[in-house]
Amino acid sequence: MPSCNNREIPLHRGRFLGGSSGTNTCFAIRGTKHDYDDWDLPGWSGEQFFAAMRKAETFHPKDWFQHDPKAHGTSGPVKIAPHDIAPITELMLQSYQSYGLPLHPDMFSTGEQPNGCGHALRTIHNGLRSTGADYVTNAHYTKNVETLTNTLVDKVTLEKTGDGGLRATGVELVCADGSRLTARARREVVVSGGAYCSPTILMRSGIGPREELQKFGIECRVDSPGVGQNLEDHVIAFIPYEVSKPGLTTDHLSWHGDAAARNLADYRKDGSGFLGAMPFGTFAYARLDQRLKDSSLWQEASAKASPGRDPMGLSQHQPNIEAFHTECAPAGFEPESGEASIFCTVVELFGPRSAGTVRLASADPHDNPVVDHNYFADSLDLEVLAEAAQFMNEIVMKGSGTAPVMKGSFPADGRHHAFKNREEWKPWLRDHCQTCYHPSGTCKMGKDDDKMAVLDEKCRVRGVQGLRVADTSVMPKIPNGHTQMPAYGVGERCADFMKESAKL
Repeated sequence: MPSCNNREIPLHRGRFLGGSSGTNTCFAIRGTKHDYDDWDLPGWSGEQFFAAMRKAETFHPKDWFQHDPKAHGTSGPVKIAPHDIAPITELMLQSYQSYGLPLHPDMFSTGEQPNGCGHALRTIHNGLRSTGADYVTNAHYTKNVETLTNTLVDKVTLEKTGDGGLRATGVELVCADGSRLTARARREVVVSGGAYCSPTILMRSGIGPREELQKFGIECRVDSPGVGQNLEDHVIAFIPYEVSKPGLTTDHLSWHGDAAARNLADYRKDGSGFLGAMPFGTFAYARLDQRLKDSSLWQEASAKASPGRDPMGLSQHQPNIEAFHTECAPAGFEPESGEASIFCTVVELFGPRSAGTVRLASADPHDNPVVDHNYFADSLDLEVLAEAAQFMNEIVMKGSGTAPVMKGSFPADGRHHAFKNREEWKPWLRDHCQTCYHPSGTCKMGKDDDKMAVLDEKCRVRGVQGLRVADTSVMPKIPNGHTQMPAYGVGERCADFMKESAKL
């Protein structure tokens, strides 16, 4: 990406039952209700979508956590619980509040607070991560579900109908030994390959931009220019710091001495200890209007913004950024020697103006797609993320909880605490930003007059009968949160629409 100093950023995917929820950080952060109201599609209001996410979960409370009972489900396949916090998180909570981010403990479940701090729940219970695979395994396994592993989806089979249209009749698969298999569908086919793979499955099936398909000798059955377009993600940056007192972080449980061996032994014994948790602390949402009011880029874009919206297209009911922190040094930032106590803050951009693409590399399903996230192509994205980094740096270095124990940044040559403004942060961010693994939008839903809408509001592929897509690729606009719970919400809504069709 030229806008990131020509860097390549790794885009990992989860090759597991349950997909990338097998590799993610397990955060159950749902965004705000206003995010889904903005989709402006029937059946997808904030209230309806939050109800769908509640349906997916079984919430397991803890005595210390002040949760909102109305925000949680009690009978879904996905298990959710609070994370027991480390001392550094107690201090960060104080620092967040001292910088005008009030505490709302369960704010990332209710979807009603655009500015504040709270606890991010995890899709972890009793030391085990809960994933989409829980819908079809263990307690939710049913005999009418057959799962094929080590099997690659090539394309959807399309057949002409009596009126000259197209209908999805099955899926062509490539088995581990190279042999091919076709699974036939009596009613519908649902593609759920994620924002990178669903568009490429459609394109190999002949559904996509005509010119793109012709490059690889694929017959265009449905000319759908939006397939593989509108790729959105949340760009983030990890900012490391060192604290002066031992025991505030959990480095002594993760990096120091024989911690790794002890962790493994504990986990093998009863699923307890460090390996049964996800070592991140509390999270915060923030509006940055006042901090950006002196920016000429922000001022120019504000003059062109829609009524009631900021330059990022967000209302006052939506946050500009998310901030959170690790409770120990992540891999890549571990102590170089000794027993230092290190943690990282993370800043995340919401409402990105830059969008990317997913394209085919060839017609061969074994070839990875060509993905270009196009981060920072719009300069205002970098402007806002740089201000977020400066804001978070102030919270850490000057906040009432953390300032007394801060030793500085880590490693010694990365003097982030010395950056005085967003202009000093920008070059650093270009070199250190990375994906938050929230790709979305590449098979987006939309209204009939939207030529880039691949799907209608019921997840149905336009131009084909009996074919739907259900994953984060359907999102018209990326929500201001993390995409694991919204992915389950999309699945729940698609299931509702399929049941409606079956009744008809």
